[in-house]
Amino acid sequence: MLKKEARKITGGLSAPSKMPGPAYNLPAVACITGAKLAQVPGSVCHGCYALKGRYRFPNVQQALQRRATSIKHPDWVKAMTALIMGHKYFRWHDSGDIQSPEHLCKIFEVCKRTPSTKHWMPTREARFLKLMDPDIIPSNLIIRMSSHMIDQGPVTFWPWTSTVSSSTKTCPALDQGNSCRDCRACWDRSVPNIVYPKH
Repeated sequence: MLKKEARKITGGLSAPSKMPGPAYNLPAVACITGAKLAQVPGSVCHGCYALKGRYRFPNVQQALQRRATSIKHPDWVKAMTALIMGHKYFRWHDSGDIQSPEHLCKIFEVCKRTPSTKHWMPTREARFLKLMDPDIIPSNLIIRMSSHMIDQGPVTFWPWTSTVSSSTKTCPALDQGNSCRDCRACWDRSVPNIVYPKH
């Protein structure tokens, strides 16, 4: 599939300046769990960056909605594969989250079709992870279950996690121009938990 056609089907990829590769985002208002947490003071989602700033521009909102709608397109897997192929690193959902078990299965299929790409997906949708054995996840994908509250420890039911702390961090981005630079810990299955600073 040509990339032009793939972009038309999927809405295209995003290019976060922080990341070593492209990403794919969905509307934060469509987060099943995150949209509720955004109303809870002390939660990681309270004051969500994807609900303010440039994310509120009409053209950005329209693009996010196109991507959300595209998930049900019969050629979505093929189109996402065409866009991701050739990239070493990829992040799922720099805004937004898993929408359904069917959505997650499609993501698994894209990962299988792009074996040379390392995929990372943070999520707060515990309901979907609790239904599966981590061993079924494609080996080039890491799903990190994100704790809901600031200063909450990592969940214990999942092998790869992330947390947000008001006093410590293991993510170096804040000290290096808000950029990953040569750090790839988020994509690394040997790193059980990533601690992001509250900011």
